[in-house]
Amino acid sequence: MDPKLYVATEAILIALVGATPPYHWDLQELSANQSHSNQSASEQRAFGEWLLTANGSEVHKHVHFSSSFTSIVSEWFLIGSTSYKVSAASSFYFSGVFVGAISFGQLSDRFGRKKVYLTGFALDILFAIANGFSPSYEFFAISRFLVGMMNGGMSLVAFVLLNECVGTAYWALAGSIGGLFFAVGIAQYALLGYFIRSWRTLAVVVNLEGTVVFLLSLFIPESPRWLYSQGRLNEAEDALYLIAKRNRKQKCTFSLKLPAERSCREAGSFLDLFRYKILLGRTLIMMFTWFVCSLVYYGLTLNVGDLGGSIYANLALSGLIEIPAYPICIYLINQKWFGRKRTLSAFLFLGGLACLIVMFLPKKKDTGVFAVVNSRSLSLLGKLTISAAFNIVYIYTSELYPTVIRNVGMGACSMFSRVGGIIAPFVPSLKSVQWSLPYIVFGATGLLSGLLSLLLPETLNSPLLETISDLQVCSYWRLGDEAMSLQALDGSQSGDKDSSAGSGSEDEEFYDADEETHMIK
Repeated sequence: MDPKLYVATEAILIALVGATPPYHWDLQELSANQSHSNQSASEQRAFGEWLLTANGSEVHKHVHFSSSFTSIVSEWFLIGSTSYKVSAASSFYFSGVFVGAISFGQLSDRFGRKKVYLTGFALDILFAIANGFSPSYEFFAISRFLVGMMNGGMSLVAFVLLNECVGTAYWALAGSIGGLFFAVGIAQYALLGYFIRSWRTLAVVVNLEGTVVFLLSLFIPESPRWLYSQGRLNEAEDALYLIAKRNRKQKCTFSLKLPAERSCREAGSFLDLFRYKILLGRTLIMMFTWFVCSLVYYGLTLNVGDLGGSIYANLALSGLIEIPAYPICIYLINQKWFGRKRTLSAFLFLGGLACLIVMFLPKKKDTGVFAVVNSRSLSLLGKLTISAAFNIVYIYTSELYPTVIRNVGMGACSMFSRVGGIIAPFVPSLKSVQWSLPYIVFGATGLLSGLLSLLLPETLNSPLLETISDLQVCSYWRLGDEAMSLQALDGSQSGDKDSSAGSGSEDEEFYDADEETHMIK
């Protein structure tokens, strides 16, 4: 059972818990028994002006919500000038994920993947249950921040732990299956919301699944790769034997040894991402790519209420539309002619293009070809492609960083992803300026990130890096392989290039080798 099922429900909890039920008012100075769904523009302005001057007791007395379902909107009357608090609650969640992503990365690199994962998971469930018993909006907002911090941190560590417990050949498959569970989690949450109409009950019930996953997680081993990178060879061997036993493989005898020149206690820090030029370039590009993926993904997901029709059907469709993306991902990223880099760039381009096309569509015209090609269908197409890109970016990023700094790198990139999540709930409000402006923002950023991702190296079939020093070794291996083919063509020229490559400082030499590799290719 994958924790992504539970992670998904908490990430989009506000889509139903923060939905606005139908309501009407009974004011003598305004048209009596008007509904917010069918009022005219003048009536809407008049009602908005009354909300600005009315106190809490007057709002409670004259505004009546439908009993079809409850939410924090109907609980605390978050309408009119206070409606922004719904989006703010979602932003508080992603602010917590922002903090958790970077802090849990450092903690798990220091104390181990499993300990940090289980601790974060337990606190995540505890704070999420507290959501359902919130006595006020302020308590709800604070608890959402804490849920985000634990949810984002533990899910990131869980992803790294999973990858480090399986062979590198299965990383793409494992990552795609995780994304698939996230999509199913969205549809599952919509189904639960359809049957459980009380937001407090819904907020508590979704944690039952999380509790089951937590109990199952108690039996997973610690990451053998992390244990190896820390020099704890005996424990790493025990973890590998346990994995082999559970895979029903015949017991074999082996012994792990560290290379003589490698430090047993080598550890990476956040500053290392910017200290080395090769890591700096990768980190900046991936930070922006993660930001865009989160901005577009959650912007489109949380905007399902504006698609028309049943909010439960729209939310379920928003999750189910992602499912075809994952088998496509598994196939494309493992093909030599496409790989990680080109596949990521292609999906970002397609997602951005789908969103940009919306600006050329006529507003509110659903006849002829526009009955199929409309903002709803293009929004779902954008959701499909950006979910594919989001899936790839997890896999790709984990392969770009060495083991000793992988969690820090993943955490830093995920941190910027959550900046996109913080902004995403407010992007749909740009439609008040121009109805297609949110899609223009999503499209432009998608196209730009697609271009930048082409500057990254391909990692398909490349050896997995263990330490930061392996970056330099790997660069020279790649350069050496290409130089061998050049030497066969012109030995004297290759000799000159070898002597030229040896000049300069160590850091410059390290970076120039990687640059020259790209130029040779």
